[in-house]
Amino acid sequence: MKAWLRFLVPRVVLAAAATTAGCASLEPDAGLGEVQKLVAGKAGTSDVTLTREPTADTQKAVDALLGTPLSADAAVRIALLNNPGLQSSLAGLGASDAQRVQAGRLPIPHFSVGRFVEGDKIEIERFLKLDVLGLLTLPWRAEYASQQAALSRRQAAEEVVKLAAATRKSWVQAVAAQQTAAYMRDVKEAAEAGAELARRMTRVGNWSRLNQAREQSVLADATAQLARAEQAAFASREQLTRLMGLWGRQTLFTLPDRLPDLPKTPQDIQNVEAMALQQRLDVQNAQAESVYVAQSMGLTRATGFMNALDIGYGRDTTFNNSNGERETKRGFELELPLPVFDWGQAGNARAQALYMQSAARVRQVAVNARSEAREAYHGYRTAYDLARHYRDEVVPLRKFIADEMVLRYNGMLSSVFELLADTRAHVLAVNASIDALRDYWLADADLQTALSGTSPGGMTAMKPVTGSAGGEAKGH
Repeated sequence: MKAWLRFLVPRVVLAAAATTAGCASLEPDAGLGEVQKLVAGKAGTSDVTLTREPTADTQKAVDALLGTPLSADAAVRIALLNNPGLQSSLAGLGASDAQRVQAGRLPIPHFSVGRFVEGDKIEIERFLKLDVLGLLTLPWRAEYASQQAALSRRQAAEEVVKLAAATRKSWVQAVAAQQTAAYMRDVKEAAEAGAELARRMTRVGNWSRLNQAREQSVLADATAQLARAEQAAFASREQLTRLMGLWGRQTLFTLPDRLPDLPKTPQDIQNVEAMALQQRLDVQNAQAESVYVAQSMGLTRATGFMNALDIGYGRDTTFNNSNGERETKRGFELELPLPVFDWGQAGNARAQALYMQSAARVRQVAVNARSEAREAYHGYRTAYDLARHYRDEVVPLRKFIADEMVLRYNGMLSSVFELLADTRAHVLAVNASIDALRDYWLADADLQTALSGTSPGGMTAMKPVTGSAGGEAKGH
């Protein structure tokens, strides 16, 4: 037995050390560069720069981007540079990488020493113990830790894509709300003019109190609508501010006056389901996790009933103070737990259940990806058609009606109240057009996320248009 142990121990140690010698070192950036590669082309901007903590360089970059009216791409870049929540997630990559390195290190040997006294005799016991099973399974444990670190990087990449999509949609909401609030001010101004004119005409007896009350009601409604629009613009701007991680003077950024124009033609994408299954990060993450669980089942089964194997070398020295003699004993010890009460069935069953769970999750993610890709593309095409309809049909018609009403008013064929009412209807049509354009850009962001990033979550539904934007102006 002693010869066998002397033969086994040094060779096990050397084999394990040779296996892990080249992989037990920390990544310089804790895997941040790998995350940037994973999100390349999926974050909606060509410049993806990620940081785990704010620096002077990143603040300079943020200030430079805030120096001009904020575009959607600039907002996304600022969020990826400056969002504290994202930096917290990316900082976790360092812990994951440290666990990977720790799992690749050799097991720590245990040394114990004891001193015993019996009359004139003194016994000193020294024992060195090493985890042999840990040495034998070290290559597999190191490999699984590396896979776990890779999963952490994939999950971080998914968080980056989600933040980029949320920031882009928030920018669209903020610009559209600001533009809507500006047009609602025009509606209120028209309503104020009508109410003032009605008040004067009623005072001189040329207008009934009922008609004046109607104009006053229009003004009251326009005032309430303006307050709601201004609050929506403020809330949308604050949401964008939070996503970009801004505070202090940085919150004074300016937004463009209007949303980007509708593209000339919509995207014609074939096989959206196949694209989603091939490119989406959540699908890739679920597949990688399932592979990791499947491979880890082998180690669980191998160590199911034998989860420890320790070998130790001991040396006992006994001193006899009465005659000055010294006696030394040496020997090896092999410690193996007896699986009397646990033969590993529970551990194997748990591993099997985890694998079944991961396989089911892969199927569920794939089903969701297919459905979300179809829904996102249908919503995108519908939003494009509606925005084009408002741009090419509704708004030009309202403009033609408004021009005709001005001609009729100049020819004294219509009253000033009919002209004001038509002006309000025209502005409401423009507001509906802004809403349609906003819905298009939101649907575009959802489509890009659903095809190449991850689940867009609750996709933006088109809201019904309120008011009679396309109705005829009525006189009194």
